[in-house]
Amino acid sequence: MPRAKKDKITFYGTGRRKSSIARVRLTEGNGTITINEKNIDEYLGTDTLKVIVKQPLTVTNTLDKYDVICNVKGGGFTGQAGAIRLGISRALLEANSEYRPALKSAGFLTRDPRMKERKKYGLKKSRKAPQFSKR
Repeated sequence: MPRAKKDKITFYGTGRRKSSIARVRLTEGNGTITINEKNIDEYLGTDTLKVIVKQPLTVTNTLDKYDVICNVKGGGFTGQAGAIRLGISRALLEANSEYRPALKSAGFLTRDPRMKERKKYGLKKSRKAPQFSKR
């Protein structure tokens, strides 16, 4: 549900991937992307991660229409970028439901369910067994 704050309408979206959780706010603006109070160029090192974050805005042609402010924690940079992408996609849906077909066909509304498998007792990791010795 959109919320008005100081005459600016804000849309919210939550994204998760692996062990990363991103809380995303979209406000009307000029296209600034802020992650954990840092510019996207400062926070994300590689260009591929920046492209991943900007994909939903590029598909819906809203790259210079909204400012993105997001708070992300947990996991590594790749997981965080995927979580931010999902959060932005969900916030864009809240802003305008006509974006749904474009976002859905691009696969940005699907939550990636792959998680780290838990470690089992008797094993060194989730599947790695201790070295076998006959004697």
